[in-house]
Amino acid sequence: MIRNIVKIDEEKCTGCGLCAEACHEGAIAMVDGKARLIRDDYCDGLGHCLPACPVDAIRIEQREADAYDEEAVKARQAEKAAKKEKEAQETPPLACGCPGTRAKSFTPHAASIDSSAPAPSQLSQWPVQIQLVAPQAPYFDGANLLVAADCTAYAYGDFHNRFIKNRITVIGCPKLDPVDYTEKLTAILRHNDIKSLTIVRMEVPCCGGLEHAAKTALQQSGKFIPLQVVTISTDGRILE
Repeated sequence: MIRNIVKIDEEKCTGCGLCAEACHEGAIAMVDGKARLIRDDYCDGLGHCLPACPVDAIRIEQREADAYDEEAVKARQAEKAAKKEKEAQETPPLACGCPGTRAKSFTPHAASIDSSAPAPSQLSQWPVQIQLVAPQAPYFDGANLLVAADCTAYAYGDFHNRFIKNRITVIGCPKLDPVDYTEKLTAILRHNDIKSLTIVRMEVPCCGGLEHAAKTALQQSGKFIPLQVVTISTDGRILE
């Protein structure tokens, strides 16, 4: 049948993912960093996604297309809701069953009026190791996310005040951990309202793996999130 249906200009598309979020029917998804119409029968042709696109990459066209299938859309929505609920209930499996992996949020310590007192911790959640955090832990929602190489906190003296303060922190070492962080970081970015992403790495080449994983995760999440990369020298300086 000939009917109204959305058309996405992939050359204009910046991969921000806002149209996919605006499409309640699930007709639009992010594929290889671009928005795509995945099924004609999911699209009602009303164009609710158009105002969400910041680069005017979507328009309505008339063409031969499958009829809108409301029942298929409802089934997809129910499937997505069930999947999200299941993911929210899951925590990363750990062979030792360590209770230290339980998600916790807490208020950072206040600074002491005694100038000779040790600087207080600015950490506001637990755990911090990328492999141990649950992607939908409550502290991620609305967070400014810090992804840091674990050596950076030792190299940079004021790490808590400069980087951890007012952020949710996850750490890792791509050279020592036998995993690819991309999948876990993608899940964190995709399933939470992350406000900003800061990557802090060392100048050594192996730290490039952490930066690459975080940047790839941001792309795969289909979201536009402000990104900052900070490099620390081995003698504790911030490199420009």
